[in-house]
Formats: sequence, structure tokens, C-alpha cells
Amino acid sequence: MHLDVETVRDFYMTPLGQVVRRLLGPQVRARWTGVKGLTVMGLGYPTPYLGPYRNESRRIGALMPAEQGALVWPSSGLVRSVLVEETHLPLPDNSVDRMLAVHCLEQAQRPGPLLREIWRVLAPEGSLVLVVPNRRGVWARLDRTPFGHGRPYSRNQLQQLLTDALLTPVSWSHALHIPPIDHRFILHRSAATWERIAGRLSPSFGGVIVVEAKKETMAPIGKVVRARAIRGLAPVRGG
Repeated sequence: MHLDVETVRDFYMTPLGQVVRRLLGPQVRARWTGVKGLTVMGLGYPTPYLGPYRNESRRIGALMPAEQGALVWPSSGLVRSVLVEETHLPLPDNSVDRMLAVHCLEQAQRPGPLLREIWRVLAPEGSLVLVVPNRRGVWARLDRTPFGHGRPYSRNQLQQLLTDALLTPVSWSHALHIPPIDHRFILHRSAATWERIAGRLSPSFGGVIVVEAKKETMAPIGKVVRARAIRGLAPVRGG
């Protein structure tokens, strides 16, 4: 079941939500160093992380699943958010250069078809960045944040899902090593330090997995079978 879009929005307005945005934003930004002239789309609730690309990309949009609901984004100017069916995106084939999926895969009832739909709309050199709750992390075990709802994933599970959807993972990382508690000392004074130290000591126990995957366009090649040579031709008898 999807979280209501207002619940997710309200989380990002809290001090803990603001810290999550500060810690996750650079992880996403590091994958896409430049998007000038490219089409960038977000799926799920991606708006906290799409802002930096508004003035760089050629086209940008936020696709919000119908089960979750949609909000107007951005707050001023042209509306760039739209309500969608997550397995029937209103986009042409090969039309998206960069796709960011946040608060998305863990909520999907059919993750396989969702990823295949993302594959369909990605350009041949397109890139997908997924932010997914980590099954081994603390954040997935507490429902006080959006990352504690839906189905968390392990790296192996994500690897299999992406491979089945013809998406090749090219980089992995973890984020949100701080505990999901609203404590002033942690949030305002030591969040970045805690994140850096805990990330070095136990990198695989971060609250979320961040993976970048590329679209596969080459069809798999089966086993090569050598053609059988014909030694001679026999005429067909009449009558």
C-alpha cells in the first residue's frame, strides 16, 4: 500500500526530513554530474531531490503514482507534476535520459512490471537511480518515516529485479547511517559526522540502498549452432 502523498510531504518538512534530504541529495547528485539538454523524470515522491536539475535539464517532471496521490510541484511557475499509473507511464518509448525513483519501488504492488515500464521509457543510454529502504538497516524497521513502509530490499534482491528488467547496475552505495530519531543534538550538530563515521564502520547497514542502473539494449545471444553442410542435391522425380 502506498503512503499518502501528504504524509511523505509532511515528513520532509520535519527536522529529520530536512536532514534526510541533505544526506541523500549529494548521493543522487554524484551520479548525474551534468544534465544539460537532457530529459529528467522522477517517479514516486522525488521532488525533494529534483530541484537542482530544474535549471539544468531540457525537460523535467515528477510522476506521482495514483495510489499515492499527487501534489502541485513546483510551488511557482509551470506545474511539472502529474498523476500516473506506475506501470503505464504517459511517456513515449526511449524518451527519458535520467530517471530518479524515490519512495517508489518499496510501495509497488508489481515491482517487476514497474521496472520494465521504466526500461521502456528510458533512452538507450538512459540512467536510472533507485533509492530503496535497506532490509538490513534500522530505518526499514521503524514506521515513523516513509522508509519504514512497504517492502525493503537487500542488494541481492535488487540485483535480481534489475537484471530481470534488463537494467544493469553500475554503482552501489548506502546512505542514512544515522538513527531515525528526532534528537536535536544528532540532527543539528553531528548528523554529517555521524553519517561519515558510521558509513566507514558499517557501510552495508545504511538505511537506504542507492543504486544506479543502465538500460540494456542488446538482445541476449543464444548458443551458436554450426550449420550442417549439404553434400549433394538430389533431383525431384516427376509424376
